[in-house]
Amino acid sequence: MRVLAILAIVVGVVCIRSVPVAEAQNGRAVPILFELFTSEGCSSCPPADSWLQQLDSSQPIPGAQAIVLSEHVDYWNHDGWKDPYSSSALTERQSGYVHNLGLDTPYTPQVIVDGQSELKLNDPKQIGDVVLKAQKAPQVPISISAMSVEGSAPAILRASIKADGSSNKHNADVFAAVALDRAESQVLRGENGGRHLSHVAVVQELVKIGKLEKGKTFDQDIQINLKPGLDPENLRLVVFVQETNYGDVLGSALQKMGVSSK
Repeated sequence: MRVLAILAIVVGVVCIRSVPVAEAQNGRAVPILFELFTSEGCSSCPPADSWLQQLDSSQPIPGAQAIVLSEHVDYWNHDGWKDPYSSSALTERQSGYVHNLGLDTPYTPQVIVDGQSELKLNDPKQIGDVVLKAQKAPQVPISISAMSVEGSAPAILRASIKADGSSNKHNADVFAAVALDRAESQVLRGENGGRHLSHVAVVQELVKIGKLEKGKTFDQDIQINLKPGLDPENLRLVVFVQETNYGDVLGSALQKMGVSSK
């Protein structure tokens, strides 16, 4: 067991604490999916947005790959500022997690790790326990290749996806999230009025692309219509396998435009 420096938020400040984590599985980095539910209309969210960016860029977990998604909910939009990245579908996704995990209520900022645990951003020990649990869980290997963006009106993202379910004991869903690699806003009104905010991995499209049947392999070429005006060079694709009805995330993978798959 190793010790890592992991980022925690304490009283609105991003801090670094040391917590124990497990070794990599079979010598390979274990992907861990961090979903941050956030809003530009919430004054408590910018520190969490910064935390997610640092987690993404610094990758502080030995033996693991932190795969992050910023999922902007829409229930703050009536308080003076309409978040341009918000989506009712992402609000629904957060509510699904709250119900499935037996949590009290959705709120922002709220972080769900691998679909199985809520992260307490002000509790470094709990963060360490959640990361350790995620890193020890069996993984469904996923690969993304031949990613490209073609055409216009609409532009289409294409990629080849493989997921090895040979050791999986249950059927699961395969999802693809198209996200902005980086995004910025000058907020004019609401709780963050006057602030310049920045985000990472901002979800634009989240679609179910198929099913992974137990004991089998998922192998499929996908195409996703992109929203108008997106810069193809500012996109990342996250693919993950998840048990039905907002269950555990069994595996995930990340590919950025212009970066070759390993």
